[in-house]
Amino acid sequence: MVDYRYLGRSALKVSPLSLGTMMFGGPTPDDVAFRIIDKAREQGINFIDTADVYHDGKSEEVVGRGIKATRDHWVLATKFVNSHTKGPNLGGHSRKWVIETVENSLRRLNTDYIDILYFHRAVFDAPLEEPIRAIADLIRAGKLRYFGVSNFRGWRIAEVAHLADQLGIDRPVASQPLYNIVNRTAEAEQLPAAEHYGLGVVSYSPLARGVLTGKYQPGEAPGADTRAGRGDKRILETEWRPESVEIAKKIAAHAAAKGISAADFALAWVLNNKLVTATITGPRTEEHWDGYVRALDIRLDASDEALIDSLVTPGHPSTAGFNDPSHPLEGRIPRHAEPAIQPAAPRAVA
Repeated sequence: MVDYRYLGRSALKVSPLSLGTMMFGGPTPDDVAFRIIDKAREQGINFIDTADVYHDGKSEEVVGRGIKATRDHWVLATKFVNSHTKGPNLGGHSRKWVIETVENSLRRLNTDYIDILYFHRAVFDAPLEEPIRAIADLIRAGKLRYFGVSNFRGWRIAEVAHLADQLGIDRPVASQPLYNIVNRTAEAEQLPAAEHYGLGVVSYSPLARGVLTGKYQPGEAPGADTRAGRGDKRILETEWRPESVEIAKKIAAHAAAKGISAADFALAWVLNNKLVTATITGPRTEEHWDGYVRALDIRLDASDEALIDSLVTPGHPSTAGFNDPSHPLEGRIPRHAEPAIQPAAPRAVA
């Protein structure tokens, strides 16, 4: 039996695992993707997540074909803001882009409506009111049911909630932060803010892009058939850090003593947080998905929680001073940032 949970303060119920489809339309062959979708539905999973930019829209196309026969079973989520196409209004927060990208997503997904549309990330210099008004119009038109935010810091979650109140529309139902054992920064403000303002939390990367499966060994080159070995940009600039690899090895040993896999433990740890409604798991293979589902049956205890707290300080990443370059901090704007004056070269002595 799946433990369906209300998403935030909404009446929408979702499964604690969301089927992430970043690999669909790319590394995962279509027939495998369809088998994973069908298997997940048979197992009671009703939450599926994609984005307009995953493989230039091909992920949405595969998802649309995979859920067509059972569309009403699924809570379908996609995202906007990012774009691989060059142009001043191709991406971002403008009403023009919000409406255009939703129409494109509806076409690719081959559906009349999207259940949840996420802001994929914050655009620091763009207003928030304009896209929220556009989203409200799309909800009234029946093209969207709800909206959410992804990678928003706590104050932005609060601002979106306040803007929704001012505009007389429902608040967002979900926040989608990165959250895993080796990056606990969401605990500092994103998770408490979501709880306070009535958003459910649908976290992503619970396995730290594969690091927490224990597949990497400290001090060794990554295997050729891994994201790090293939030179994946995002894992190399974020999760594939020496400290995280070391921690993953310790977790793997702890999990083995409990008779479970490192991945099972890492997923169960995320879901053991009462502030987390669901987490997104992105399988590349059917075997990956089979492993993820096992985590739903695992229960952690106080000793497990204490171990993780001893390895990674609550509210912090595993690596001191680490910040994700794709989501920079905004708290320092130098008043003066002229190029440093270089000292003159010493004059030659005759």
